[in-house]
Formats: sequence, C-alpha cells, structure tokens
Amino acid sequence: MSSNSTQQARHVIAQHPARRDDIGDLVTRRPLPGPQLEQLDPFLFLNHHGPQTYPAHNQGLPFGPHPHRGFETVTFILEGSLAHADSTKHQSVIHAGGVQWMTAGSGIVHAEISPEEFLRDGGPLEILQLWVNLPSRLKMSEPRYVGLQQPDIPAIALPGGGELNLIAGQWQESTGPIDTLTGVFMSTLLLPAGGHEQLPVAPGRQVFLYVVSGEVTVGGSAIKPHHLIEVDRDGDSLDIDADSDARLLFGHGEVIDEPVVSHGPFVMSSREEIVQAVEDYQNGKFGGLDA
Repeated sequence: MSSNSTQQARHVIAQHPARRDDIGDLVTRRPLPGPQLEQLDPFLFLNHHGPQTYPAHNQGLPFGPHPHRGFETVTFILEGSLAHADSTKHQSVIHAGGVQWMTAGSGIVHAEISPEEFLRDGGPLEILQLWVNLPSRLKMSEPRYVGLQQPDIPAIALPGGGELNLIAGQWQESTGPIDTLTGVFMSTLLLPAGGHEQLPVAPGRQVFLYVVSGEVTVGGSAIKPHHLIEVDRDGDSLDIDADSDARLLFGHGEVIDEPVVSHGPFVMSSREEIVQAVEDYQNGKFGGLDA
C-alpha cells in the first residue's frame, strides 16, 4: 500500500456477548458459537475461563485426556499455568503470558490440567481457548504442538501506546513464532485508557476480535467486555479507541467457505468423516496418553 493512500476502516456488524456456561467450579464464558453466530469462518469456538482465584489444595482444571481431529486449538494462558500432555509425546507447563498452538489434524489425544504446584498453592487463573478450522485438504495433517512462554512472544509497541503480542503472522518487520498451516494472524492486544490504534487488515480476511477486559470503541461502535465483535470484510484497517485499560484477542484469517460438520471434539466436512473419526479414535488410531 502506498504511503499516500487512505485506509478504509471496517465497520461493526454485530456484537456477540459471551454466555456463562461454567464447568464445575471453573468460571466459563463462551461467545462462539452463540445463538446468532454458528462460526466466524475460519474461527469455530472460543472459551473464556476465569478470571478467578483458586484456593490452596484445589482440584484444578477438569480437562483430562480427550481426542480432537480436523482443526487447531490455540490456548492463551493470561493468568496461572497449564500443564499439557498429548499422544505425540509432547509435555509442557506453560505459564502466564504463554500460548499453546496444537494442530489436531488427523487425530490427537491430549490433556490440559493444572500443574502440581497450582493444585497445592492455588492462585489466579484466566485462560482463553480458540478453535481454528482447517480446510478439508489439511484436516488430516500430521498432528503437532508448540508451547511458547511469554519471553518467546514478541511484544511490539504500537503508535497509540498499546502493545501487540505477536503469536502468528507478520506485523511490519516482525514475524510471529508460530508458523501456521493456513496463514492465520494471531495476537493479543493491551491498550491503555485513552489510546487509539489503527490496525491494518487485508480486505477479505475474517477478523476475530474479542474483548477480554475493558471497554473499547471499534469503528465508532462502543463495545463492552466479554463480547465478540463481528466486523465487515471490506475495509483494510480496524480503528480501536480504548475507553479504559483493555485487553483484546485480535486475529484474522482467510475464509475457508466449506461445509462444517462438528461432533463434540471432531470438526470435519461431512457426516461420513465424523463417523470415521469416531471409529478411528475408538480403534486406538489417535494413540494413547498416560495421564
């Protein structure tokens, strides 16, 4: 884009509130899927756990071994810590500020639980998990996992005083540490009250913007916390004003525009592929996990 061209800001189409759907004692909000929005192609699902404080000697997170096929999970550890193990022999404990990017692909079994010191001592916890679809040609990709701690993720100062933590994709001269299969851009934003940012987004790409905390104005529309913001795909920038200190999840990707058939932890393109996924899992083809 030449320096003398003017950027066209995108407009807000709708705001989708996250609905409470607690899992045991884990505070959980889910803006996607919601009553008005099945998916935001290629983005399928977002769970927002916490913020909350666990007491000492707690039960921790309830996500024991379970399978996935056909998509990717991106997990943002905002507060606390998360222990990961999977059937491809990856193990890690990721702490506050870190991110996990897991490609389930052809099939993986994983567990996401609290590490021993968190179970013993307790503490604050806040975690986001986003599901990103894969096109049919990539659904049976080899499973993979990358765990990043906060120092692995570039923190880029923005012109309006904010900070962008670059997880995947390009931002000016910087490249995020995750090399994605589909060219998804993914980041978290920290914006100070009174700050204004103009974020470039190539026309046609689907924006994913979720307000984790704080209040912002996007393209002139006032947005409250715990809302997923649906914007049009026409403009080439996103104008954000922070009305208070705010934290946002900001990503974008190419629209896949293929059938989506989901059944619990499997997301495929047809009923037949779902039946096959269930059979393959039951026959041990995803591998096992010693929890």
